[in-house]
Amino acid sequence: MNTNGRFLTALTLSTEVLGLTSEASKAEIKKAYHKAALSHHPDKVAESERVEAEVRFKSAKQAYEILYDDDKRHLYDSHGMSAFDPSRGGGMGGEPDIDDIFAQMFGGMGGFSAGGGGMPGMGGMPGGRNVPRKGRSVHQEYQVTLEDLYKGKTTKFSNTKNVVCQTCKGSGGKQGSKSHDCSVCNGRGQKAVLRQVGPGLVTQETVPCGTCQGSGQIIPEKHRCKKCKGKKVVESKNVLELYIPRGARQGDRIVLTGEADQLPDQDPGDIVFTLEEADHETFDRAGSDLRAELEISLVEALTGFNRVVLTHLDGRGIQLHVEQPNGKVLRPGQVLKIAGEGMPMKRSDAKGDLYLVVDVVFPEDGWLKDDAALKKVQDALPPAEKQDEHPEEVDEVHVEDWESDLTLFGSGSDDPRAGGEWEDEEEGEGPQCATQ
Repeated sequence: MNTNGRFLTALTLSTEVLGLTSEASKAEIKKAYHKAALSHHPDKVAESERVEAEVRFKSAKQAYEILYDDDKRHLYDSHGMSAFDPSRGGGMGGEPDIDDIFAQMFGGMGGFSAGGGGMPGMGGMPGGRNVPRKGRSVHQEYQVTLEDLYKGKTTKFSNTKNVVCQTCKGSGGKQGSKSHDCSVCNGRGQKAVLRQVGPGLVTQETVPCGTCQGSGQIIPEKHRCKKCKGKKVVESKNVLELYIPRGARQGDRIVLTGEADQLPDQDPGDIVFTLEEADHETFDRAGSDLRAELEISLVEALTGFNRVVLTHLDGRGIQLHVEQPNGKVLRPGQVLKIAGEGMPMKRSDAKGDLYLVVDVVFPEDGWLKDDAALKKVQDALPPAEKQDEHPEEVDEVHVEDWESDLTLFGSGSDDPRAGGEWEDEEEGEGPQCATQ
Protein backbone atom coordinates (compact mmCIF):
# COMPACT_ATOMS: atom_id res chain seq x y z
CA MET A 1 0.00 0.00 0.00
CA ASN A 2 1.44 3.42 -0.94
CA THR A 3 1.99 6.20 1.55
CA ASN A 4 -1.10 8.15 0.61
CA GLY A 5 -3.25 5.02 0.73
CA ARG A 6 -1.79 3.92 4.04
CA PHE A 7 -2.59 7.20 5.76
CA LEU A 8 -6.09 7.43 4.35
CA THR A 9 -7.81 6.23 7.53
CA ALA A 10 -5.06 7.30 9.88
CA LEU A 11 -5.56 10.79 8.40
CA THR A 12 -9.13 10.69 9.70
CA LEU A 13 -7.93 9.96 13.23
CA SER A 14 -5.20 12.59 13.00
CA THR A 15 -7.24 15.47 11.65
CA GLU A 16 -10.59 14.93 13.35
CA VAL A 17 -9.44 13.87 16.82
CA LEU A 18 -5.90 15.17 17.38
CA GLY A 19 -5.78 18.00 14.81
CA LEU A 20 -2.67 16.68 13.05
CA THR A 21 -1.61 16.02 9.48
CA SER A 22 -0.83 12.55 8.19
CA GLU A 23 2.90 13.34 8.21
CA ALA A 24 2.94 14.09 11.95
CA SER A 25 5.86 12.53 13.84
CA LYS A 26 5.39 10.40 16.95
CA ALA A 27 6.55 13.30 19.08
CA GLU A 28 3.87 15.53 17.51
CA ILE A 29 1.25 12.82 18.00
CA LYS A 30 2.17 12.47 21.65
CA LYS A 31 2.16 16.23 22.18
CA ALA A 32 -1.22 16.61 20.44
CA TYR A 33 -2.68 13.79 22.55
CA HIS A 34 -1.56 15.40 25.81
CA LYS A 35 -3.07 18.69 24.69
CA ALA A 36 -6.38 17.07 23.70
CA ALA A 37 -6.53 14.99 26.88
CA LEU A 38 -5.92 18.08 28.99
CA SER A 39 -8.52 20.22 27.24
CA HIS A 40 -11.18 17.49 27.23
CA HIS A 41 -10.54 15.95 30.64
CA PRO A 42 -13.93 15.64 32.40
CA ASP A 43 -12.52 17.19 35.58
CA LYS A 44 -11.36 20.31 33.72
CA VAL A 45 -14.69 21.40 32.22
CA ALA A 46 -18.01 22.68 33.50
CA GLU A 47 -20.44 20.08 34.78
CA SER A 48 -22.86 20.70 31.89
CA GLU A 49 -20.09 19.79 29.40
CA ARG A 50 -18.70 16.82 31.35
CA VAL A 51 -20.46 14.04 29.47
CA GLU A 52 -19.37 15.27 26.04
CA ALA A 53 -15.86 15.95 27.33
CA GLU A 54 -15.56 12.38 28.57
CA VAL A 55 -16.48 11.05 25.12
CA ARG A 56 -13.91 13.31 23.44
CA PHE A 57 -11.30 12.37 26.05
CA LYS A 58 -11.77 8.67 25.35
CA SER A 59 -11.69 9.18 21.57
CA ALA A 60 -8.41 11.10 21.86
CA LYS A 61 -6.89 8.33 23.96
CA GLN A 62 -7.89 5.64 21.49
CA ALA A 63 -6.72 7.68 18.50
CA TYR A 64 -3.34 8.15 20.19
CA GLU A 65 -2.97 4.43 20.94
CA ILE A 66 -3.62 3.58 17.28
CA LEU A 67 -1.50 6.33 15.68
CA TYR A 68 1.48 5.98 18.01
CA ASP A 69 1.87 2.22 17.48
CA ASP A 70 2.96 1.34 13.93
CA ASP A 71 1.42 -2.14 14.03
CA LYS A 72 -1.93 -0.91 15.30
CA ARG A 73 -1.86 1.92 12.77
CA HIS A 74 -1.31 -0.51 9.93
CA LEU A 75 -4.09 -2.79 11.18
CA TYR A 76 -6.48 0.13 11.45
CA ASP A 77 -5.64 1.37 7.95
CA SER A 78 -6.28 -2.14 6.58
CA HIS A 79 -9.29 -3.31 8.61
CA GLY A 80 -10.73 -0.43 10.61
CA MET A 81 -11.86 -1.05 14.18
CA SER A 82 -12.74 -4.66 13.39
CA ALA A 83 -9.03 -5.39 13.85
CA PHE A 84 -9.43 -4.53 17.55
CA ASP A 85 -12.70 -6.36 18.14
CA PRO A 86 -12.18 -8.64 21.20
CA SER A 87 -14.50 -11.26 19.67
CA ARG A 88 -12.06 -11.54 16.77
CA GLY A 89 -8.95 -11.78 18.88
CA GLY A 90 -8.18 -8.05 19.00
CA GLY A 91 -9.24 -5.54 21.60
CA MET A 92 -8.25 -2.16 22.99
CA GLY A 93 -8.81 -2.79 26.66
CA GLY A 94 -12.56 -2.29 26.50
CA GLU A 95 -12.39 1.27 25.15
CA PRO A 96 -15.33 2.53 23.05
CA ASP A 97 -15.29 1.88 19.30
CA ILE A 98 -13.82 4.92 17.53
CA ASP A 99 -16.22 4.37 14.62
CA ASP A 100 -19.16 4.63 17.01
CA ILE A 101 -17.68 7.77 18.54
CA PHE A 102 -17.31 9.36 15.11
CA ALA A 103 -20.85 8.40 14.17
CA GLN A 104 -22.16 10.02 17.34
CA MET A 105 -19.83 13.04 17.50
CA PHE A 106 -19.63 13.98 13.84
CA GLY A 107 -22.72 12.38 12.28
CA GLY A 108 -20.70 10.29 9.82
CA MET A 109 -17.22 10.80 8.29
CA GLY A 110 -17.80 10.47 4.56
CA GLY A 111 -16.08 12.58 1.92
CA PHE A 112 -12.60 11.03 2.09
CA SER A 113 -12.40 10.24 -1.62
CA ALA A 114 -8.65 9.68 -1.95
CA GLY A 115 -8.11 6.07 -2.94
CA GLY A 116 -11.83 5.69 -3.67
CA GLY A 117 -13.24 5.01 -0.20
CA GLY A 118 -14.34 6.31 3.14
CA MET A 119 -13.23 5.36 6.61
CA PRO A 120 -13.32 1.54 7.05
CA GLY A 121 -16.14 0.47 9.32
CA MET A 122 -18.21 3.60 8.60
CA GLY A 123 -20.13 1.98 5.75
CA GLY A 124 -19.86 5.04 3.51
CA MET A 125 -22.01 7.16 5.83
CA PRO A 126 -22.82 10.58 4.42
CA GLY A 127 -21.09 13.57 5.93
CA GLY A 128 -22.72 16.37 7.88
CA ARG A 129 -25.28 16.44 10.67
CA ASN A 130 -27.48 13.38 10.89
CA VAL A 131 -30.94 14.49 12.04
CA PRO A 132 -33.34 11.61 12.68
CA ARG A 133 -36.42 11.62 10.48
CA LYS A 134 -38.75 11.03 13.41
CA GLY A 135 -38.65 12.70 16.79
CA ARG A 136 -38.37 10.91 20.10
CA SER A 137 -41.40 9.08 21.45
CA VAL A 138 -42.66 9.54 25.00
CA HIS A 139 -43.19 6.42 27.11
CA GLN A 140 -45.17 6.23 30.32
CA GLU A 141 -47.12 3.72 32.40
CA TYR A 142 -50.89 3.93 32.72
CA GLN A 143 -52.55 2.11 35.61
CA VAL A 144 -55.92 0.53 34.90
CA THR A 145 -58.34 -1.49 36.99
CA LEU A 146 -59.41 -5.01 36.16
CA GLU A 147 -62.91 -3.59 35.58
CA ASP A 148 -61.50 -1.27 32.88
CA LEU A 149 -59.77 -4.19 31.19
CA TYR A 150 -62.93 -6.30 31.36
CA LYS A 151 -65.34 -3.70 29.98
CA GLY A 152 -62.99 -1.54 27.92
CA LYS A 153 -62.46 2.15 28.57
CA THR A 154 -62.15 5.43 26.72
CA THR A 155 -60.64 8.38 28.55
CA LYS A 156 -59.79 11.93 27.46
CA PHE A 157 -56.92 14.03 28.75
CA SER A 158 -55.25 17.34 28.02
CA ASN A 159 -51.85 17.19 26.34
CA THR A 160 -49.25 19.95 26.03
CA LYS A 161 -46.56 19.53 23.40
CA ASN A 162 -44.17 21.50 21.21
CA VAL A 163 -45.11 22.18 17.59
CA VAL A 164 -43.19 23.98 14.85
CA CYS A 165 -43.71 27.74 15.03
CA GLN A 166 -45.90 28.81 12.11
CA THR A 167 -44.74 32.43 12.27
CA CYS A 168 -41.14 31.63 11.30
CA LYS A 169 -41.91 28.20 9.79
CA GLY A 170 -39.49 26.60 12.20
CA SER A 171 -36.48 28.76 11.31
CA GLY A 172 -36.42 30.51 14.69
CA GLY A 173 -35.60 33.87 13.16
CA LYS A 174 -37.02 36.76 11.22
CA GLN A 175 -37.02 36.63 7.45
CA GLY A 176 -33.48 36.96 6.10
CA SER A 177 -31.82 36.44 9.48
CA LYS A 178 -28.65 34.39 9.71
CA SER A 179 -27.77 31.76 12.28
CA HIS A 180 -24.49 30.45 13.69
CA ASP A 181 -23.40 27.05 14.94
CA CYS A 182 -24.58 26.07 18.41
CA SER A 183 -21.63 26.26 20.81
CA VAL A 184 -22.89 23.33 22.89
CA CYS A 185 -23.04 20.74 20.09
CA ASN A 186 -20.73 22.57 17.66
CA GLY A 187 -23.44 22.67 15.02
CA ARG A 188 -24.07 18.93 14.94
CA GLY A 189 -27.51 19.08 16.52
CA GLN A 190 -26.68 16.04 18.67
CA LYS A 191 -24.73 15.25 21.78
CA ALA A 192 -23.11 12.01 22.85
CA VAL A 193 -24.12 11.15 26.40
CA LEU A 194 -23.34 8.28 28.74
CA ARG A 195 -26.29 6.53 30.38
CA GLN A 196 -25.94 4.14 33.33
CA VAL A 197 -27.55 0.77 32.67
CA GLY A 198 -26.36 -1.04 35.79
CA PRO A 199 -23.83 -0.93 38.63
CA GLY A 200 -20.57 0.11 37.03
CA LEU A 201 -22.00 -0.25 33.52
CA VAL A 202 -22.68 2.63 31.14
CA THR A 203 -23.81 2.81 27.55
CA GLN A 204 -23.24 5.60 25.08
CA GLU A 205 -26.10 7.10 23.10
CA THR A 206 -26.80 10.14 20.97
CA VAL A 207 -29.52 12.62 21.92
CA PRO A 208 -30.73 15.83 20.28
CA CYS A 209 -29.08 18.96 21.63
CA GLY A 210 -31.51 20.80 23.90
CA THR A 211 -29.88 24.20 23.39
CA CYS A 212 -30.55 24.37 19.65
CA GLN A 213 -33.48 21.92 19.68
CA GLY A 214 -31.50 19.50 17.51
CA SER A 215 -31.00 21.94 14.63
CA GLY A 216 -27.33 22.71 15.29
CA GLN A 217 -27.97 26.44 14.72
CA ILE A 218 -28.58 29.41 17.03
CA ILE A 219 -30.28 32.65 15.96
CA PRO A 220 -28.84 35.91 17.42
CA GLU A 221 -31.25 37.40 19.96
CA LYS A 222 -32.07 40.54 17.97
CA HIS A 223 -32.99 38.46 14.92
CA ARG A 224 -35.13 35.88 16.71
CA CYS A 225 -38.77 35.25 15.91
CA LYS A 226 -41.01 37.16 18.33
CA LYS A 227 -43.45 34.28 18.55
CA CYS A 228 -41.09 31.44 19.52
CA LYS A 229 -38.16 33.63 20.67
CA GLY A 230 -35.75 31.61 18.52
CA LYS A 231 -36.78 28.22 19.88
CA LYS A 232 -38.41 27.27 16.54
CA VAL A 233 -41.24 25.58 18.41
CA VAL A 234 -44.15 26.81 20.54
CA GLU A 235 -46.34 25.07 23.08
CA SER A 236 -49.69 23.76 21.92
CA LYS A 237 -52.50 22.18 23.94
CA ASN A 238 -54.91 19.59 22.62
CA VAL A 239 -57.27 16.96 23.98
CA LEU A 240 -56.36 13.34 23.30
CA GLU A 241 -58.47 10.21 23.59
CA LEU A 242 -57.05 7.01 25.00
CA TYR A 243 -58.98 3.84 24.15
CA ILE A 244 -58.35 0.65 26.13
CA PRO A 245 -59.92 -2.35 24.36
CA ARG A 246 -61.80 -5.11 26.18
CA GLY A 247 -59.47 -7.89 27.23
CA ALA A 248 -56.29 -5.80 27.13
CA ARG A 249 -53.52 -7.16 29.34
CA GLN A 250 -50.73 -6.09 31.65
CA GLY A 251 -47.84 -4.76 29.55
CA ASP A 252 -49.92 -4.03 26.44
CA ARG A 253 -48.88 -0.83 24.66
CA ILE A 254 -51.29 1.78 23.31
CA VAL A 255 -49.69 4.16 20.82
CA LEU A 256 -50.97 7.67 20.06
CA THR A 257 -49.16 8.25 16.78
CA GLY A 258 -47.52 11.63 16.20
CA GLU A 259 -48.68 13.18 19.49
CA ALA A 260 -45.24 13.79 21.04
CA ASP A 261 -43.12 16.93 20.60
CA GLN A 262 -42.40 18.16 17.09
CA LEU A 263 -39.10 19.58 15.83
CA PRO A 264 -38.24 21.27 12.52
CA ASP A 265 -37.50 18.83 9.69
CA GLN A 266 -38.79 15.89 11.74
CA ASP A 267 -41.98 13.94 12.06
CA PRO A 268 -43.29 14.14 15.62
CA GLY A 269 -42.74 11.14 17.86
CA ASP A 270 -45.47 9.03 19.47
CA ILE A 271 -46.94 8.89 22.95
CA VAL A 272 -46.75 5.27 24.11
CA PHE A 273 -48.75 4.10 27.13
CA THR A 274 -47.85 0.78 28.77
CA LEU A 275 -50.76 -0.70 30.72
CA GLU A 276 -50.15 -1.46 34.39
CA GLU A 277 -52.86 -3.69 35.86
CA ALA A 278 -53.87 -2.74 39.41
CA ASP A 279 -54.41 -5.45 42.03
CA HIS A 280 -58.03 -6.47 42.61
CA GLU A 281 -59.69 -7.32 45.91
CA THR A 282 -61.71 -10.25 44.56
CA PHE A 283 -60.14 -11.57 41.36
CA ASP A 284 -56.72 -12.74 40.23
CA ARG A 285 -56.00 -12.91 36.51
CA ALA A 286 -53.88 -15.21 34.36
CA GLY A 287 -54.25 -14.68 30.62
CA SER A 288 -57.96 -14.71 29.88
CA ASP A 289 -58.90 -16.68 33.02
CA LEU A 290 -60.01 -15.36 36.40
CA ARG A 291 -59.67 -16.83 39.88
CA ALA A 292 -61.60 -15.99 43.06
CA GLU A 293 -62.21 -17.39 46.54
CA LEU A 294 -65.60 -18.98 47.18
CA GLU A 295 -66.58 -18.78 50.85
CA ILE A 296 -69.27 -21.25 51.85
CA SER A 297 -70.60 -22.38 55.20
CA LEU A 298 -70.15 -25.86 56.61
CA VAL A 299 -73.84 -26.56 55.94
CA GLU A 300 -73.41 -25.51 52.28
CA ALA A 301 -70.30 -27.67 51.97
CA LEU A 302 -72.34 -30.66 53.14
CA THR A 303 -75.73 -30.02 51.54
CA GLY A 304 -75.22 -27.66 48.56
CA PHE A 305 -76.63 -24.20 47.88
CA ASN A 306 -78.22 -21.91 45.28
CA ARG A 307 -77.28 -18.23 45.78
CA VAL A 308 -75.31 -15.23 44.44
CA VAL A 309 -71.70 -15.92 45.38
CA LEU A 310 -69.93 -12.83 43.97
CA THR A 311 -70.32 -9.65 41.90
CA HIS A 312 -68.53 -9.84 38.54
CA LEU A 313 -66.35 -7.10 37.02
CA ASP A 314 -69.24 -5.71 34.98
CA GLY A 315 -71.53 -5.49 38.03
CA ARG A 316 -73.49 -8.69 37.37
CA GLY A 317 -74.25 -11.02 40.25
CA ILE A 318 -73.07 -14.59 39.67
CA GLN A 319 -75.55 -17.05 41.11
CA LEU A 320 -74.19 -20.52 41.67
CA HIS A 321 -76.47 -23.55 42.00
CA VAL A 322 -74.54 -26.45 43.53
CA GLU A 323 -76.37 -29.73 43.89
CA GLN A 324 -74.68 -32.58 45.69
CA PRO A 325 -76.08 -35.88 44.47
CA ASN A 326 -75.23 -38.99 46.43
CA GLY A 327 -74.00 -36.90 49.35
CA LYS A 328 -71.06 -35.31 47.49
CA VAL A 329 -69.20 -32.93 49.80
CA LEU A 330 -67.34 -29.69 48.93
CA ARG A 331 -63.94 -29.59 50.63
CA PRO A 332 -61.53 -26.71 51.39
CA GLY A 333 -59.25 -26.03 48.40
CA GLN A 334 -61.55 -27.73 45.91
CA VAL A 335 -61.79 -25.85 42.59
CA LEU A 336 -65.01 -25.20 40.69
CA LYS A 337 -64.70 -24.14 37.03
CA ILE A 338 -67.32 -21.91 35.38
CA ALA A 339 -66.78 -21.81 31.63
CA GLY A 340 -67.06 -18.51 29.77
CA GLU A 341 -67.02 -16.22 32.83
CA GLY A 342 -63.38 -15.15 32.60
CA MET A 343 -61.86 -12.14 30.81
CA PRO A 344 -62.91 -11.16 27.27
CA MET A 345 -60.47 -12.13 24.53
CA LYS A 346 -59.34 -9.28 22.29
CA ARG A 347 -60.94 -9.07 18.87
CA SER A 348 -63.32 -11.90 19.80
CA ASP A 349 -66.64 -12.53 21.52
CA ALA A 350 -65.13 -15.44 23.45
CA LYS A 351 -64.17 -15.30 27.12
CA GLY A 352 -61.89 -17.27 29.38
CA ASP A 353 -63.02 -19.28 32.39
CA LEU A 354 -63.68 -18.47 36.04
CA TYR A 355 -62.08 -20.69 38.69
CA LEU A 356 -63.58 -20.64 42.18
CA VAL A 357 -61.45 -21.99 45.04
CA VAL A 358 -63.60 -23.32 47.89
CA ASP A 359 -63.03 -21.95 51.38
CA VAL A 360 -65.24 -23.58 54.02
CA VAL A 361 -66.14 -21.23 56.86
CA PHE A 362 -66.70 -23.22 60.04
CA PRO A 363 -69.25 -22.15 62.69
CA GLU A 364 -68.27 -19.97 65.63
CA ASP A 365 -67.35 -21.61 68.93
CA GLY A 366 -70.32 -22.39 71.14
CA TRP A 367 -72.86 -22.76 68.34
CA LEU A 368 -73.99 -26.07 69.83
CA LYS A 369 -76.01 -24.90 72.81
CA ASP A 370 -76.97 -28.18 74.47
CA ASP A 371 -76.51 -31.91 74.44
CA ALA A 372 -79.70 -32.42 72.40
CA ALA A 373 -78.33 -30.28 69.54
CA LEU A 374 -75.02 -32.07 69.75
CA LYS A 375 -76.79 -35.43 69.56
CA LYS A 376 -78.67 -34.33 66.40
CA VAL A 377 -75.45 -33.34 64.68
CA GLN A 378 -73.78 -36.61 65.64
CA ASP A 379 -76.73 -38.57 64.31
CA ALA A 380 -76.78 -36.56 61.03
CA LEU A 381 -73.07 -36.89 60.33
CA PRO A 382 -71.41 -40.16 59.34
CA PRO A 383 -69.92 -42.07 62.28
CA ALA A 384 -66.22 -41.86 63.02
CA GLU A 385 -64.04 -44.54 61.53
CA LYS A 386 -63.32 -47.54 63.72
CA GLN A 387 -60.03 -47.43 65.55
CA ASP A 388 -57.52 -49.88 64.13
CA GLU A 389 -54.85 -49.49 66.78
CA HIS A 390 -55.11 -51.42 70.04
CA PRO A 391 -52.05 -50.61 72.19
CA GLU A 392 -51.54 -52.37 75.50
CA GLU A 393 -51.32 -49.07 77.40
CA VAL A 394 -53.34 -45.90 76.77
CA ASP A 395 -52.83 -42.38 78.23
CA GLU A 396 -55.64 -39.83 78.01
CA VAL A 397 -54.30 -36.29 77.28
CA HIS A 398 -55.90 -32.87 76.99
CA VAL A 399 -55.30 -30.00 74.55
CA GLU A 400 -53.50 -27.15 76.32
CA ASP A 401 -53.60 -24.51 73.55
CA TRP A 402 -56.35 -24.29 70.96
CA GLU A 403 -54.73 -21.29 69.21
CA SER A 404 -51.13 -22.43 68.79
CA ASP A 405 -49.22 -22.39 65.48
CA LEU A 406 -46.26 -24.18 63.96
CA THR A 407 -43.90 -21.22 64.26
CA LEU A 408 -43.31 -22.50 67.80
CA PHE A 409 -42.45 -25.97 66.51
CA GLY A 410 -38.83 -26.64 67.51
CA SER A 411 -38.33 -23.06 68.71
CA GLY A 412 -35.12 -22.50 70.65
CA SER A 413 -33.33 -25.32 68.83
CA ASP A 414 -30.82 -25.22 66.00
CA ASP A 415 -32.73 -27.85 64.02
CA PRO A 416 -33.34 -26.53 60.45
CA ARG A 417 -36.74 -28.20 60.49
CA ALA A 418 -37.99 -25.91 63.26
CA GLY A 419 -40.75 -23.37 62.70
CA GLY A 420 -42.99 -25.48 60.49
CA GLU A 421 -40.47 -25.82 57.65
CA TRP A 422 -41.83 -29.23 56.67
CA GLU A 423 -45.30 -27.79 56.32
CA ASP A 424 -43.97 -25.00 54.11
CA GLU A 425 -42.24 -27.56 51.90
CA GLU A 426 -45.54 -29.27 51.24
CA GLU A 427 -46.80 -25.95 49.88
CA GLY A 428 -43.73 -25.54 47.68
CA GLU A 429 -42.29 -22.70 49.76
CA GLY A 430 -39.72 -24.39 51.99
CA PRO A 431 -36.19 -25.60 51.31
CA GLN A 432 -35.75 -28.33 48.76
CA CYS A 433 -33.15 -31.08 48.68
CA ALA A 434 -30.32 -30.29 46.33
CA THR A 435 -29.93 -32.50 43.29
CA GLN A 436 -27.00 -34.79 43.75
